[in-house]
Amino acid sequence: MKPLFPRLIITIGACIVWASIAWGQGIGPRPYGAPVPMAVPQVIQAGGTHPAAAPKTVLDYVAEPYREAVASVFKNPTMTAKANEDEFSANGKVYDWLIENPDRTTLAWQRLKVPCVEISSLGKGRFQWTDENGSELVWQCVGRFDNGVIWYATGKVKAGTLIPSAPIKAVAVLQSPRSKPNAEGESSFKPTVHLYMHTDSRVANMILKMVGPSAPKLAEQGAEQLLFFFSGIAQYINKKPEKMEVLLAPKK
Repeated sequence: MKPLFPRLIITIGACIVWASIAWGQGIGPRPYGAPVPMAVPQVIQAGGTHPAAAPKTVLDYVAEPYREAVASVFKNPTMTAKANEDEFSANGKVYDWLIENPDRTTLAWQRLKVPCVEISSLGKGRFQWTDENGSELVWQCVGRFDNGVIWYATGKVKAGTLIPSAPIKAVAVLQSPRSKPNAEGESSFKPTVHLYMHTDSRVANMILKMVGPSAPKLAEQGAEQLLFFFSGIAQYINKKPEKMEVLLAPKK
């Protein structure tokens, strides 16, 4: 069985790593290069509907210490990718908890006997992914908005023992709009993720020869797996809530 997240796939950990190798090809940005605009809901007042303030962008929600770094990735991405997920049902609190704890999400997949990358918690909301080739990625949440999070990652990717490391910076914006929960806390979700990566390494040209024109598609598949990384466990627990305690328990 192939791992849910092979070595080259990114997840905010592994998902960003795979796409980063595709993104490092020098193929050029796709049509998602600008920050994702997020409209502010209209304000309903007596006598009619009045527009609220001007729409905000992702940068408005990024914590000040990280805003310049995130803006630099948005401004000059080596490559970007976007994925949408089909509508599914899950408990909102469980889904949000999984997003906040990717190390435990990985553990849940492993407990279901699905091969999955190792993600370690570094504490204070920081997480790490490494592999046997010397790749390493550290990321954390640097911003939140209504039903959405913004991750910022830095590290290096090494596609093989004979290929030099490629330094990367990446941003992932996960938006998870949902319906109003029912009495059991279940909502309908339809998430979207935008991924942005920057690398100035010459290793990109080497990887381009290895992957070729399929790189953008690989990046898109990586983005899709990032979404399923969280939603798959949330959906499983929604169908089998009696399994939640075992699946989400801390590692012994």
